[in-house]
Amino acid sequence: MAPPGGGALAPGHTHLMQGDPATFRSALRGLLNCTRFSDVRFVVGQDRREVLAHRCVLTSRCDYFRQLLGTELPDKGCQEEPVVLADVPAEAFLTVLEFLYTNSITLDRRTVLEVMISSLEYGLSELRELCVEFVVQNLDVELVCEALQVAGLPSQDVLRTPAFHELSAAALVPVLRSDRLAVDEVELIAATRHWARVSSAVLEQPMVEVAQSVVGELRLPLLNASELSTLEEQNRVEPFIPVEQIAEAWKCHALRGGESIRTSSSLGRRRKGTTPREHHYYLESS
Repeated sequence: MAPPGGGALAPGHTHLMQGDPATFRSALRGLLNCTRFSDVRFVVGQDRREVLAHRCVLTSRCDYFRQLLGTELPDKGCQEEPVVLADVPAEAFLTVLEFLYTNSITLDRRTVLEVMISSLEYGLSELRELCVEFVVQNLDVELVCEALQVAGLPSQDVLRTPAFHELSAAALVPVLRSDRLAVDEVELIAATRHWARVSSAVLEQPMVEVAQSVVGELRLPLLNASELSTLEEQNRVEPFIPVEQIAEAWKCHALRGGESIRTSSSLGRRRKGTTPREHHYYLESS
């Protein structure tokens, strides 16, 4: 076969010919979380979702996984223990695997920041750049706030930015739901109160109404009795948390964890920045 441009190849000369990369990507994507030939099991996220992968792909593409999984294959017939990655959401982890398998990713606003966090943890600079490019292309107040946090700005500083105060209720809910916030609950409640105050003025609605859909994500059982009393007094003057929610937090104290916290375990789970308190022992053991 003549080389492109005509003329014969000189003896010993080689020329790289490439097929359709989309075909290759499609084939590799078909191996994502697939039992076929998989030899690594991960247990991922708070919901402990099982994800299957292929050691040769992960270790050849990422130093983090090369060190995590080692270079020696397990003995045949030996059931290897799963690798537990509790801090990364399953959907974000699957996106990381998609990148490692295909060198391309499918991003959306809901997962891009968790994927960016994972790219930093796993040392995947190209993946991080793709996430940054997506954020820049879709830049708005909500993504600015979350991107500031991912970039390393302390969460306390993020909570004081205009971007945080201008978040919609729908955007604030996943922020308050996060375990990764490096901030104590007292500061988070104060920031949410200020957000509700600003939103109340803008929307011309009572604070309790604008905050209704978000305050359920505040983890009041993490407060000690003194802090909960202070919150109760503040809430009488400037209501924005339902009294029933505060009563439930008191019930957790009275029961030392008890059944009320079992029904909503996330409300008793500490965040990354939660200051330890004596009663947390009872919440975590309930």
